[in-house]
Amino acid sequence: MTSIFLHDYAGHPFQAELSRALAARGHRVTHAYFAADSGPKGALARTADDPETLSFAPIDIGAPYTKASFVRRRFLDLDYGRAAAAAIAAARPEIVISGNTPTEAQSFIVKAARACGASFVYWCQDFYSIAVSKILARKLPVVGAGVGLYYTALERAQMRSADAVVLITEDFAAQTRAWGVDPARVHVIPNWGAIDRIPQLDKNNAWAREHGLSGGRTVMYTGTLGLKHNPALLADLARRYRNDDRVRVVVVAAGVGVAALEQAKADEKLDNLVLLGLQPFERLAETLATADVLAAVIERDAGIFSVPSKVLNYLCAGRPVLLAAPHENLAARIVGAEGCGLTVEPEDRDGWLAAADALLGDEARRTVAGDAARRYAERHFVLAAVADRFEAVLAAATASRKNELSDSAPAPTAGREGQMR
Repeated sequence: MTSIFLHDYAGHPFQAELSRALAARGHRVTHAYFAADSGPKGALARTADDPETLSFAPIDIGAPYTKASFVRRRFLDLDYGRAAAAAIAAARPEIVISGNTPTEAQSFIVKAARACGASFVYWCQDFYSIAVSKILARKLPVVGAGVGLYYTALERAQMRSADAVVLITEDFAAQTRAWGVDPARVHVIPNWGAIDRIPQLDKNNAWAREHGLSGGRTVMYTGTLGLKHNPALLADLARRYRNDDRVRVVVVAAGVGVAALEQAKADEKLDNLVLLGLQPFERLAETLATADVLAAVIERDAGIFSVPSKVLNYLCAGRPVLLAAPHENLAARIVGAEGCGLTVEPEDRDGWLAAADALLGDEARRTVAGDAARRYAERHFVLAAVADRFEAVLAAATASRKNELSDSAPAPTAGREGQMR
């Protein structure tokens, strides 16, 4: 039995399911996450079916968390890092896996892992420092560049010191090579949707009826609506269909972008724009099934080094995907290659609206795309196979750590008998 501390800052559904799978294999798993993060969450509490070796550890910093101010957010991230480090020190695991974590907070986690002698696995969901650098360079052209270099150096050092690095796409490998990360320690395991918890359901379900959405046609966006997502594209959809009472644009989201939609809805009287907060994970399958088309957006800067995980849950739901993302983005490539929907470049507003028209206006096309999406999910999102690959990574990380400790141990000195006379 291996003691694992799996830290997913965001509390995503699929990562919680990985913890369950590893615990079911006999590992003792503590699944930690940031309790105050406003994004969508998975099933983050033990159930009667969960093994006794699984526990959940919500990490709290004792203060409201905000992303509105970079300076304020930075100090909160430091507080979070200290709290996460304390949780690791209390658990004393043999292996720490950490992903989705602000760079400075991650530094505390790395140090805590080393302090208790644990192997450290860096789970790279995106390059946080690169995203921060691009955002700050736009907002603070001079100061932002310097801050970006600091974050980049920090993240590079974390990856280079890790016993293993898990990338979610081969596309990221060029960056880790450029940073000097040992290729022998790099593993590629694509993200997956929580297919076992997202069956393909009918549109006319209890959640849809509760929200008056069981009839007509619905374009839906779910999940975080943050700095790397363009809410204007969703508002454009509402404007497009404002005079068509058969179509509603439903946004089930949290994040800084929601305020822009609230403003547009009020100012322009977009009554067909339905804004709802994030729903409990137990209702996710019903929520997604209510959609005729599931929409996702990601900005160009972020789209190079980020794969929107919401799209993977969309595929599980068996609904066509309308995606605005760079063509080289992994999600865009999947949707295009598998015929799961339509994709456009993030700046192509006319193409975005035309793609929405094409999907909403053709029921047969929606059915074909939705079925293709579900088939892709059934082929690729097999949790047992994912758990196999992670166990191999954990074994490699443990071996790497032992070798490093062995290499760094001082050579034995000769005893008195071996001294030269």
